[in-house]
Amino acid sequence: MPTATVNGTTLAYDDTGPRNGVALLFSHSLFFNRSMFRHQVERFSADYRVVVYDNRGQGESAPAPQELLDMDTLTEDAAALIEHLDLAPCHVLGNSMGGFVALRLAARRPELLRSAVALGSSAEEEHKLAEFGPLVEHMQRHATTDVIDTLMYIMLGDTTLTDPAKEELRQEWRAYMLGLPTAIGDAAYGVIHRKNVVDELADAAIPVLAIAGAQDHAYPPPLSSQRIADVVPNGRCVTVPHAGHSIALEQPEAVNEHLVRHLAAVDRD
Repeated sequence: MPTATVNGTTLAYDDTGPRNGVALLFSHSLFFNRSMFRHQVERFSADYRVVVYDNRGQGESAPAPQELLDMDTLTEDAAALIEHLDLAPCHVLGNSMGGFVALRLAARRPELLRSAVALGSSAEEEHKLAEFGPLVEHMQRHATTDVIDTLMYIMLGDTTLTDPAKEELRQEWRAYMLGLPTAIGDAAYGVIHRKNVVDELADAAIPVLAIAGAQDHAYPPPLSSQRIADVVPNGRCVTVPHAGHSIALEQPEAVNEHLVRHLAAVDRD
């Protein structure tokens, strides 16, 4: 497992595909890790340089205190990783929390990017703070055992939660979330206390694709992804049926097809 020491932390990552290819950088959701993009790595690494990494405080990357797990710091980590691995200009793609990172990069470091893709994400402050705040406080004290059913409902759509064909996916990520330490509550605190970046995105100079899950229990498409597309000058929104909040994992084939079209359009221009 390679690691990169950047921006005062150490990030674990995987780097596959041709080194001289256009780079895709994937940033994962809260409660997940870089392996949630395994289907995208498999699909795109023949033609693109694909880098997936674990955000600080999660997965196999270095731990960090709560005050260094805010979305601005995670964004600076991603920018530093792009520079460290010489990926620029690259496409940055993020699911949920990773989407918060991708959107901030689009607004603040456009010289590093070809485009940004935000899946199941939002440019606004947390509109469910009253609901999520007590959940985060509980995890900071007791980890995830008592709230695992709530987390599964937040992170996955109705189809994924009930389809027998997705039983293996459910079991894998339920077990992973159950194994998370109390520190995951600190990472979640940084997520729910993020700042609004709508105004920043109004000046974004690169293409931004927002991909929504039709069954997203956390950020329903009209409240999140469509707002991103509406505010970004070169923004677009698509909705994936039968997907919840973790779109790249729940409906990988549909997501990959949207990505194929998006990447081809951006790289052709």
